[in-house]
Amino acid sequence: MHWLADLLAAIGVVLNGIPQGIMAMALGFAIFPTMFSFIFASAVNGVFGAVAPLSFQAESLALTGNLGRNLRERTSIILGGSVIMLLIGITGTLTKIVDILGNNIMAGMMAGVGIMLAKIAVGMAKQERLTGWMSVALAAATYLMTKDLVWTIVVSVVGSSLAAVFIEHYRAELPEHVTARRFVFTKPMLSVRVVRGALSLACLNIGANISYGLITGQMTGIKPNPVNLNLLTITQSIADMGTSLLGGAPVEAIISATASAPEPVVAGIMMMLIMAVILAIGWLHKLGKYVPSASIAGFLFILGTAVIFPENTATAMQGSGATVAAITLVVTAVADPFAGLMTGAVLKFVLPLLGLGV
Repeated sequence: MHWLADLLAAIGVVLNGIPQGIMAMALGFAIFPTMFSFIFASAVNGVFGAVAPLSFQAESLALTGNLGRNLRERTSIILGGSVIMLLIGITGTLTKIVDILGNNIMAGMMAGVGIMLAKIAVGMAKQERLTGWMSVALAAATYLMTKDLVWTIVVSVVGSSLAAVFIEHYRAELPEHVTARRFVFTKPMLSVRVVRGALSLACLNIGANISYGLITGQMTGIKPNPVNLNLLTITQSIADMGTSLLGGAPVEAIISATASAPEPVVAGIMMMLIMAVILAIGWLHKLGKYVPSASIAGFLFILGTAVIFPENTATAMQGSGATVAAITLVVTAVADPFAGLMTGAVLKFVLPLLGLGV
């Protein structure tokens, strides 16, 4: 009955990804071309026996939506970020970057991302008060009781969406390009905002691929860790590169419960193929009409404040590099991940050369 356990694990991760897919639609990303990212990643995992799947990731969506003002800017940010990550993956420099900067600075950057997510969640709640604040309240109560992110996202999204539908009679009309079952080329653009966004997204993915990828590998119980970080990075970057040119949403590394299934590779492939089918037949955008974008606010708030921030802050504040890591954290939270990492690098390497220190 291994296949049943694999299927149940896959369905659980799909349920976790659906609200974030709805968030992608709210940001204007086309759903139909995104299906090919899931198909591509499932094929790669099948060929190489990889246990780490890809899916919609709240952090990358929130960052891209925050830094890009419209669909063209957002897809250009994703394209630029994927090109950077492809070069990193092909050259095998992912772990070298972390070795050079150090765990403190990387953890400080990720902790700053946690604060960014909380700020974005509060902003959503201020814009759509009933849905947003109810989502935050439900998410906080559910996480305090269960300490489970899947239950947190399901209860907060479903509860706040029902309130919006029945109290405010919410029903969204999604843009035609979001729901169309066809391909529309989205011409990339180049600007200071796009370059900054691409560098920030790449910095976020460096941290996420390492932390989320290795955590997923640990869940398999296999030693040494079975996740090939370079393969994960290459897969994610190629998947994003293709769909971004068609207006599709990014799919990134996640912490996936499929890794704890009896056959983690099979369960991960099942999850991605189920998600591809949901996107292909249009179920996601049908749900999206009744799910406000602010319904994800509670999950983002808990993810940022209760999951990402505490864990990474604890790592960042260890040892002699704590002060630099703390500054990296603050700059990331105020500006973006790229500014945070660059600040950390300058403080760690440049100032000592000038006879200064922090």
